[in-house]
Amino acid sequence: MQKMIWNKQFKYPNSQRSIKGEYNISKTLLPSVTTVLNATQPESKRKSLDKWARRVGEDEATRIKEQAGRRGTAMHFYLQKYIDPDCKGYMDMTQVGQVAEPMAKKIIEKGMEDLTEVWGSEVTVYYPGLYAGATDLAGIYDYSESIVDFKQSNKPKQREWIDDYFMQLGAYAMAHNTVYGTKIDQGVILMCTPDCYFQKFVIRGKEFVKHQHNFLRRLDQYYEELRNRARTLEG
Repeated sequence: MQKMIWNKQFKYPNSQRSIKGEYNISKTLLPSVTTVLNATQPESKRKSLDKWARRVGEDEATRIKEQAGRRGTAMHFYLQKYIDPDCKGYMDMTQVGQVAEPMAKKIIEKGMEDLTEVWGSEVTVYYPGLYAGATDLAGIYDYSESIVDFKQSNKPKQREWIDDYFMQLGAYAMAHNTVYGTKIDQGVILMCTPDCYFQKFVIRGKEFVKHQHNFLRRLDQYYEELRNRARTLEG
């Protein structure tokens, strides 16, 4: 395994996502990448999620989503602690945390061997005037400037199911390249299920650019819908 080094060459803004899904960057409120993607979900995906919630029951659907969220948060902290031992926070010692720890260890074992340089972990990136978000990791992965995202999943995923994840990576890369002059052209998703099934998805080249363009179309849709609502209120 190659040795991972820190290279803190970039100064990232000290801003966190608000409960409204916004970041305050230099006194400008910017929507988060996930806020944009959630607000512009295709109708077919909304219907599919609604159908699932009705099938399992609203209470059970809420429980599953909340548990997955807590498990993902715990897993992310274990990974952040591995990358940056000095990061502040506490390990989740609940049953959820006990499930998340081996998930994080599996990602470290199977997915971190190609990570050689870290620029930032759990840092905010932004595209001036348009959007912002928190990337799990920016740095050098498999000899390429990359955005790396850690994902927990209740079950294994197929590549065609995770377009939103790819758009998220592409959006963070565009933001980082614009502000810091980097040339990030690769996105990496390291994913694990509660039973420790590991998956790695990598996008680069034309596929990466395609997802960036898809995100920009969703971003245009997001702002157009905001303008339409504003005109409705004014009228």
